[in-house]
Amino acid sequence: MKSGLRTILVVCVLVCCPGLNEAMAQKVNALGSYSPYSLFGAGRIEPQGTSYNLSMGGIGIALRDNRFINYINPAAITARDTLAFMLDFGVVQKNSYNRDNAVSSAYNVFNMQNVVMTFPIYRKSAMIIGIVPYSNVGYKFQSTETDPGLVSEIGDIKYQQYGTGSIYKLFAGASMVVAKRISIGAEAIYYFGNINRHSDILFNSSTAYNTVYTGWNYRVHCFSGKFGIQYTQPFRKNDSELTVGATYHIGNRLKGDMLRYAYTASDTVMYDNRPEASLYVAEEFGVGISYRVADKWTVGVDFVQQNWSKYPFVNYGTAASFSQSAARYYRAGFEITPNRDDLRYYMKRVTYRVGGYFEESYVMLNGHRVNDFGITFGASFPIFRGHNAISVAVNLGQRGTLKYGLVRERYFNFVINFNLHDVWFVKYRYE
Repeated sequence: MKSGLRTILVVCVLVCCPGLNEAMAQKVNALGSYSPYSLFGAGRIEPQGTSYNLSMGGIGIALRDNRFINYINPAAITARDTLAFMLDFGVVQKNSYNRDNAVSSAYNVFNMQNVVMTFPIYRKSAMIIGIVPYSNVGYKFQSTETDPGLVSEIGDIKYQQYGTGSIYKLFAGASMVVAKRISIGAEAIYYFGNINRHSDILFNSSTAYNTVYTGWNYRVHCFSGKFGIQYTQPFRKNDSELTVGATYHIGNRLKGDMLRYAYTASDTVMYDNRPEASLYVAEEFGVGISYRVADKWTVGVDFVQQNWSKYPFVNYGTAASFSQSAARYYRAGFEITPNRDDLRYYMKRVTYRVGGYFEESYVMLNGHRVNDFGITFGASFPIFRGHNAISVAVNLGQRGTLKYGLVRERYFNFVINFNLHDVWFVKYRYE
């Protein structure tokens, strides 16, 4: 009898685990992120770019600036001083405040944002190497059994779901200028990481039943590639230029293994180690345009689409009806430097930025798409030499809604980057 009931409960936790409208616990061991919507697929897809990009709404497909590394488009790294070596290191503080129709919670995360370096190869060509987070998983849901029959027989029963883990993106790319105004670039990318998802049944008032632990453990990796192009049209008036750009990212299936398990303290119900992970990196296409006036100001917009709808997703047993769709990102940003060469007033040499974005995510719950929108702002503070700087970006946004039984996630992210710039192979006349 106990064995049969235990099997039924295992099936229940696999198929009818608490959904997104359940109460969320205050803490979870999630080093990379905390978002209820990271439950699905490879998790929450992280915005790419440094503070330079993130403070302008995340744009970068058509940006060119010799002071900062823009790895969003591989073609952009040719925008540089000929002998310049550039290094960018960034960290991020994420603060999320989540609420459903009954309960609210908060969580804070500190994590790496990026480590990227770029250097010249030959004449108008350059190389870039870096590592950045691609996606993060961090969530926890909990609900209490309300069926009178089970409660009277067993007592207090709780259903709990939680997940942790990250997938990282290690990349190396090269770019070159062709036909004077056209820059092309390509990146070789290696994705790797671990994701752990758990669904447990907790018997808090009965000693006759053992807690049931179930879950999925992923160890994944794969190679992929990204290509980019930029075209710049200069204008004599105001020493300005117009740049258009495009990027394409190859979609791939993440290789590795998936361990599917279910056990109690005294019995193993399921242990299935499969040599396939069933996780994917979506195919992506992006276009952008920017307009720059000398060293004064720049404005730009980007559009990016990720085709998640063509990839199957694992069902982790949520009560909410989940389906995936193509994700679309709309971004816009602006920056201004009052006077980069001002020797008297330091704040006039600071570059100020502002932007906004709207995301139609790939997550659809109960027939409704989970949207994400926000505003960004930040600045770059020059130090030592003109091209060395400390850059900051602030992101205020909202993901989801209180309607349709979903969770509203409001977040505040703070990013700081250290932009280091040096010149190689300079022979000084005086020592």
